[in-house]
Amino acid sequence: MKAIVATPERRADVVEKEIRPLKHGEALLKMICCGVCHTDLHVKNADFGDVSGIVLGHEGIGEVIEVADDVTSLKVGDRSSVAWFFEGCGHCEYCTTGRETLCREVKNAGYTADGGMAEYCIVTADYSVKVPEGLDSAPASSITCAGVTCYKAIKEANLIPGQWIVISGLGGLGNLAVQYAKKVFNLKVIGVDINEKQLEFAKESGADLVINPLNEDVEAVIQEKVGGAHGAVVTAVARTAFNQAVGSVRAGATIVAVGLPPESMDLSIPRLVLDGISVKGSLVGTRQDLAEAFQAGAEGKVVPTCQLRPMEDIEDIFEEMEQGKIKGRMVIEF
Repeated sequence: MKAIVATPERRADVVEKEIRPLKHGEALLKMICCGVCHTDLHVKNADFGDVSGIVLGHEGIGEVIEVADDVTSLKVGDRSSVAWFFEGCGHCEYCTTGRETLCREVKNAGYTADGGMAEYCIVTADYSVKVPEGLDSAPASSITCAGVTCYKAIKEANLIPGQWIVISGLGGLGNLAVQYAKKVFNLKVIGVDINEKQLEFAKESGADLVINPLNEDVEAVIQEKVGGAHGAVVTAVARTAFNQAVGSVRAGATIVAVGLPPESMDLSIPRLVLDGISVKGSLVGTRQDLAEAFQAGAEGKVVPTCQLRPMEDIEDIFEEMEQGKIKGRMVIEF
């Protein structure tokens, strides 16, 4: 089969790769498509360590063509996912309390397990979430990572309908966050980004207010217009975005960190204590979160913007990603 693998030269190359026989608990997917995530760029560049030879991709959707004898959760003909949360141990304190993405023995597709950027992919059947009828494969691929990551982060903010949320960073994740916040959680949304095209995109997706930090004081505008947001989800990868979120929220708010800048954010302990500010990290989503995020897509509440591309475009896609040229999600079609 053809597969896109990380190389020692920090490239993503299309190579020929053998498919091994299935083991207990596994299913074989004939891949339909796989989205390209910024995390794939990090893996390809060895930012998290050298995993040369691994098949990239964790936004995969494929059709089940074979299952091991003991598999009951999937059947031939199902469409199912290849997600970043590829497999947990199943028995630790996190796996047994609904926090399985925090499992210390977790496997991640496209990083510590072969991922979905290939013509075929072997998955652990019980960890591969079925795609509901009514949701096309390309948009489902975006929901498999970007969508569920935003969905879970908004859940972590613990807001009620009508409250204000700041979505900072309006790229592939942030745009979907706007849609989930507006159409699933019924929140008032403030979009923040330095890219005018992304701000326009957020408006089209339902944002009630958009702010460009290059032109306006984000904190002052939000405090003046809405009295501070009730929560914030930061998908941006700049330290300034996290600090702006701190200054943009009101007492009792929750700030949810999703982006991964290398620096520390600024939050004074007196502000944390006296204003009851909560800061939480949110990592992708559980299998249940993904099923819920898929359902919102199937019901037409969330519509990812996708562009289908061939495998051979992968290095071009990464270059466009680094240059900030991508609107929505690039999806490899097999």
